[in-house]
Amino acid sequence: MFESFTAETLARMQFAFTVSFHIIFPAFSIGLASYLAVLNGLWLRTRDDIYLTLFNYWKKIFAVAFGMGVVSGIVMSYQFGTNWSVFADKTGPILGPLMAYEVLSAFFLEAGFLGIMLFGRERVGDKLHMFATAMVAFGTLMSATWILSVNSWMQTPAGYGVNELGQFVPEDWWQIVFNPSFPYRLVHMVLAAYLTTALVVGGVGGLHLLRNRANAPARRMFSMAMWMLVVVAPLQIAVGDFHGINTLEHQPAKVMAMEGHYDSHPDGAPLILFGIPNPKEKRIDYAIEISKLSSLILKHDLNAPLNGLDTIPDDEEPPVAIVFWSFRVMVGLGFAMLGLGAWSLLRRVRGRLYEDKWLHRAAIGMGPMGFVAVLAGWITTEVGRQPFTVYGLLRTSDSLAPVAAPAVAASLLAFIVVYFFVFGAGTFYLMRMMNSFAGHADPALKDGPIRTAGITPVAQTHPDAIPGE
Repeated sequence: MFESFTAETLARMQFAFTVSFHIIFPAFSIGLASYLAVLNGLWLRTRDDIYLTLFNYWKKIFAVAFGMGVVSGIVMSYQFGTNWSVFADKTGPILGPLMAYEVLSAFFLEAGFLGIMLFGRERVGDKLHMFATAMVAFGTLMSATWILSVNSWMQTPAGYGVNELGQFVPEDWWQIVFNPSFPYRLVHMVLAAYLTTALVVGGVGGLHLLRNRANAPARRMFSMAMWMLVVVAPLQIAVGDFHGINTLEHQPAKVMAMEGHYDSHPDGAPLILFGIPNPKEKRIDYAIEISKLSSLILKHDLNAPLNGLDTIPDDEEPPVAIVFWSFRVMVGLGFAMLGLGAWSLLRRVRGRLYEDKWLHRAAIGMGPMGFVAVLAGWITTEVGRQPFTVYGLLRTSDSLAPVAAPAVAASLLAFIVVYFFVFGAGTFYLMRMMNSFAGHADPALKDGPIRTAGITPVAQTHPDAIPGE
């Protein structure tokens, strides 16, 4: 099956496979932890049982997703010692402490307060329980901060020296942690996590509104998710623009691949909407483009010159086709999120947010798209960095451990089999939990016979209009 691949290609495939599984769980748990903190705070302030119902429901899903994220992360980290030992040796003096800080300051914080958040309300009281919930949310954000600092240093290394053994050693920790791309990458990733969570929550809310539009907790979660899209989707697009400008400054080859610019454009570069990258001929076939718009976006000047891949040595050129398409998937889904948020805002203004079944169906369809966008973004980031592990300093081919291709192929095949069984079962369980949400109808809403398939009454709601919608 893998006979034609080199050890380097197989090791890259294995890391890509495991990190793709891993990243979807932190992307979800970061946003969901903050959502749980908001729900708990709103319940404490209003004593509205709808918030408590939603908190108790989503905390179970968070617990499963958090556990799956921990397991997938542990497996992924072992590859630094097995397949990428040279990389670990060269970058260990810098990346080792950063990853240790993530464990000590973030993971321990999450794990230490997780049990109190899940099981401690009746034992420690509302205030300490709220504190524990906030600490879990803060811990997930701290974890993202350290991991994004590690990744950003690999993209835009700073504050380092090289010792006699060829290792990168720290000279200025401030520059290492807050390297040039870190602020943009961190904000972009955290907003992506919030959007991913909002789409999942909105999709679950839309599903249960289709079954029963009088389901009060479903109405509340759907409303909150749509508000998040309205606020965060345009903000994410703006942050992505700033991130792109930063990437152009520090990793121009990546932007050239994203834009499909094989040739330089001295009088303004076009924005290529679609096309088929042709790496042999060094061009984009069947390109659909808008004249000079890329220069306007990247340099805010229609006539600004933009270099192309013709200025980059062939052996330093990233795989254009992968980066070109993954970038368009990410951007396209970002605008789809913006469109869903705008649609929901229009229906909200007209008082039809909970009656528009096509909006609910669209929310269900968009439910998993946050994960797809996150994966597309990471593919753009990581493949666009090639052929380097530390951009411009350490090549991927020089980072590999002295391992044979058959050994890597065997472990990759084992990972594929085990991951699909273990994480497939976990994902199936999460889907079942989302499908069987226990909500309750608001008796103030007269909608004829209420369909209650899979819905069990768990609380009574005051018959007044639902606040916060």
